[in-house]
Amino acid sequence: MEQREGYIEHIKFRNPDNGYTIFQLSEPGGNDELTCVGNFPAISEGEYVKVEGAMTVHVLYGEQLQVSSYEICVPKDRLAVERYLGSGAIKGIGQTMAARIVRKFGDDTFRIIEREPERLAEIRGISDRMARDIHAQFKEKQGMREAMMYLQQYNISGTLAVKIYKQYGEKMRTVLEENPYQMTEDIPGVGFKTADSIAERMGISGFSPERIRAGLVYALQLAAQYGHIYLPQPELIRYCTDLLGVDAEAIGQAVSDMSAERKLIVKSAGGEEPDQIYSSVAYFTELGVARMLRDLNCRYELSTEEFTRRLSRIESNLDIDLDGIQKEAVREAVGNGVFLLTGGPGTGKATTINAIISYFESLGLSVLLAAPTGRAAKRMTEATGREARTIHRLLEVSHMAEGQEEFHRGMFQRNEDNPLEADAVIIDETSMVDVYLMNALLHAIPIGTRLILVGDQNQLPSVGPGNILRDILLSGAFPVVCLTKIFRQAEESDIIVNAHRINRGESIALDNKSKDFFMMRRHDSQTVLSVVAQLVRDKLPKYVGATPSDIQVLTPMRKGELGVENLNKYLQEAINPPSPSKVEYETRGIVFREGDKVMQVRNNYQIEWEICSKKGTLIDAGTGLYNGDMGIIRNINRFAEEMEIVFDDGKTVHYPFTQTEDLEHAYAVTIHKSQGSEYPAVVLPILTGPRMLLTRNILYTAVTRAVSCVTIVGSEDTIRQMIGNANEQKRYTGLCERIRETASV
Repeated sequence: MEQREGYIEHIKFRNPDNGYTIFQLSEPGGNDELTCVGNFPAISEGEYVKVEGAMTVHVLYGEQLQVSSYEICVPKDRLAVERYLGSGAIKGIGQTMAARIVRKFGDDTFRIIEREPERLAEIRGISDRMARDIHAQFKEKQGMREAMMYLQQYNISGTLAVKIYKQYGEKMRTVLEENPYQMTEDIPGVGFKTADSIAERMGISGFSPERIRAGLVYALQLAAQYGHIYLPQPELIRYCTDLLGVDAEAIGQAVSDMSAERKLIVKSAGGEEPDQIYSSVAYFTELGVARMLRDLNCRYELSTEEFTRRLSRIESNLDIDLDGIQKEAVREAVGNGVFLLTGGPGTGKATTINAIISYFESLGLSVLLAAPTGRAAKRMTEATGREARTIHRLLEVSHMAEGQEEFHRGMFQRNEDNPLEADAVIIDETSMVDVYLMNALLHAIPIGTRLILVGDQNQLPSVGPGNILRDILLSGAFPVVCLTKIFRQAEESDIIVNAHRINRGESIALDNKSKDFFMMRRHDSQTVLSVVAQLVRDKLPKYVGATPSDIQVLTPMRKGELGVENLNKYLQEAINPPSPSKVEYETRGIVFREGDKVMQVRNNYQIEWEICSKKGTLIDAGTGLYNGDMGIIRNINRFAEEMEIVFDDGKTVHYPFTQTEDLEHAYAVTIHKSQGSEYPAVVLPILTGPRMLLTRNILYTAVTRAVSCVTIVGSEDTIRQMIGNANEQKRYTGLCERIRETASV
């Protein structure tokens, strides 16, 4: 380890969110400056520091010190004090003013600034207001340093320390010593595990009421990651006893206390079923969705004669021939405030949607189209010939304030005070919409606007909490038309035929006599990996007329040899291997390389994007990338510390290195993540795995992602078992019951 000391001569880069800093250190008596890199939440140019770390050699920037620990030394001599004040550390004081202050007060300068700041006004050029401002800045920096030193004794990282200090300021010690679990409510990114670890180091009892309450909130947050809106009380208590190491009685008491405070909602399920425990946010979101759907659900008068005449004219104009069930769908869509259209692939949903749109337009009514993802919106645009947007863009994302509840309607410009201006709103791929996004959407739809929800109830539910489409269907409170007939052109595709057979639990032909559905039997994972790479890189692009990046590998799992993580490592090396001509950036053991296929895995509402023409003319610009957006890394700029990524819908993003934790390789993605997307060809590497992941609806969802070709590589027996496995992972949701409750009011 190297130890150095000197003045911070120049800060070249600083991330204010986590304190990551690059600065030049000027050592006493030395002629050269040393580049130092690390997390420094509370340093300024001009300060004298002692640093310790390892010398490294950066491929572009040469020798630098990777700092592991540091100490800020208070300037002791007049020259050091003057240098610090004149460095720009205190706004409003330049080198000339710093010299005047030190000349006036000498070794007593810092004491004067801290305790008698009014005396600064004795110096020409410093007003009373400026003196107070200098004092405030000095105290803030001093407070930050003291806070960092206090937090370091509890092994709190620099990144988290900055967040804690920004949130609490001078109250920080009081908050942490009384209830460190308060951070889980106040500071984004601080979860129960982090707060619990800090509380333990601070000597707080594991049986404290604050810990138990925070543990209950954490358990419900974790359940939401698996799609649950609530947990049955026995499951919640059982999980928390294991998590917290306290008895069930203490947890039950905490549930009662939090219920009395309305921080938890306890709903009786009736009969012998256990009580349902909700967070208050989840319960009132679900209840709000039910009430708003009820308010929209009204009937519109419709003349049978006029409807028949108008629809006949539309069929002629569109050169289509709707069957009886499709005509019923158009009638129900026009005649109701809320209508659901469901059906599998090849059953004519797109044709029916086009007829519905044309009918509204023939009445002079305006229609808005949207879908949950960029890919799904693009498909909707192609199918209808009209612009379809993501739901986020439809609602006009404004910003996401730090600490704001995800999908809170306040983050959208469109809401009840500024509603969507349309007579009808059509949402495709509704099964992908979670309860929070549905809540935000409904807040923006005024009463009198028709809402048409389109989807396939046999697809997997949303990644986020809830089971919106299925719960609305089960409620029986709204008109529904389910398309089941497979049309002639669809019958020519074995992808569509097999998808419906899989959905019915029937066997499918895997004899490779098809033109678009293949089974390559392989019996070990290494052979499967090799075959998958060959298909994506060499075989399928020619067969379907696409590029390797258009071919998508889908798998049920994240872990294991044929899980997403290992598949991506293998496919990156096979499809986009290292090259002297390709710049790389490594972080967290992951190598991002120019040409890599990547996916955004968290919503980022602030990140900026732009769409340009081939000549570079700006066409559109905005903010926001969303979970599931995919793109290609076109350029990596080490000097600017960013990657240029072009996403599927043409959005170019200059992606900072500091945010790459939200990015994953996407040569392979989970089947769940693929929802709402279509690909020219899909490859499914399936040998074996947990029964809960090898289910009928997972296979159905995977197969229906392909347009021109499905290739399964692996075990035929496992595919047969998946078709026979009708089990689905249970989701605890109450929207169906909330709808029925509100309908009876």
